Amino acid sequence: MSEWLTREEALARLNVRPQTLYAYVSRGRIGMRPDGTDPRRSQYRADDIAALSTRRARGRSPQAIAESAIAWGEPAITTAISTVVHGRLVYRGKDAVALAATATLEETASLLWASDTFTSFASLTASAARQGGTPTAFARLSALAAEDRPSLGRRPAMLQQDGASATSVLATAIGASPGAEPVHERLARGWSVDAAGADLIRKALVLLADHELNASTFAARVAASTGAPIAACLLAGLATLTGPRHGGAGAAAIALVEDAERLGPDEAIARWLAHDRPLPGFGHPLYPEGDPRAEALLSDFRIKDGLLRLRDAASAATGMHPNVDFALAAVTLGLRLPADAPFRLFALGRSVGWTAHAVEQVTSNRPIRPRARYDGPAGTER
Repeated sequence: MSEWLTREEALARLNVRPQTLYAYVSRGRIGMRPDGTDPRRSQYRADDIAALSTRRARGRSPQAIAESAIAWGEPAITTAISTVVHGRLVYRGKDAVALAATATLEETASLLWASDTFTSFASLTASAARQGGTPTAFARLSALAAEDRPSLGRRPAMLQQDGASATSVLATAIGASPGAEPVHERLARGWSVDAAGADLIRKALVLLADHELNASTFAARVAASTGAPIAACLLAGLATLTGPRHGGAGAAAIALVEDAERLGPDEAIARWLAHDRPLPGFGHPLYPEGDPRAEALLSDFRIKDGLLRLRDAASAATGMHPNVDFALAAVTLGLRLPADAPFRLFALGRSVGWTAHAVEQVTSNRPIRPRARYDGPAGTER
């Protein structure tokens, strides 16, 4: 749970006057709530105050700001697409969890792309490979990237069309059946899932569509800043997603579930922690009070008793809540999806966000080229 401070504690930590504290609150930089014991007084969110204190202590050194931005610091790039604020994921001003209650991935793309004219992801179904799987996805997207035009000097609507085509190829490559239906229905049919399961897939895709400047999205933006084709930007994102600290976390969560079934949850957790490994599927730096994406996915889906025991044991051992990787593992096992379904769902949903960020980056006309802080031996030759 978040820590809340009194006015006096907040002022002492920030070392500012009351007027400055109230200004931070009015600008949304510090969360405030009524004091439960005295409604006439207020409390202030400690996490916000700590982050603000860190930024103020750093000053305006370009090097300090840049280095902190690379590692969970201030956003390095301005974006209007999505953000995480006070434990909520927001897509262009709309709560992503509320959106996921009814929206399709196609409708989410229209929102994130700020597009009134959206082309269905089914546009290239006839030419895409029928066989599903991650290797096929890389092959198909690579071929499209080699054929497409560079992105510089082209209107956003044209780039969005390229993104829709690339997402269509990706969808069919990872197992979606041909058809003109929404992509979650095509994917459910390809995986032989019933209507209730198809709705879970729909919700997962929407919740995974974007997550501000995560590693794969940053890679897609770097590619876009060079003028690379949109399909190449998605390929950069897809390659980055394969890392075990990113899209590979779903497979690790399933491995933990299998260990818990074989050894019991307490023993499995003890073994993971004894090897100095973070517990996959639990905790997230942006969601100290729980990942809302996981809560949304699991709210109307009855997970198996073994997963419930693992969830409770992990919470008791670490104090951490399930994150979206745990939820994807639960959905995969509950619906009997392919073993790599968490990665496939992540890739397909996030391709919408990659496209949105690639188009935003191209239209900003700004290259991404940080400088290195050299820490090697001094040169001896001139």
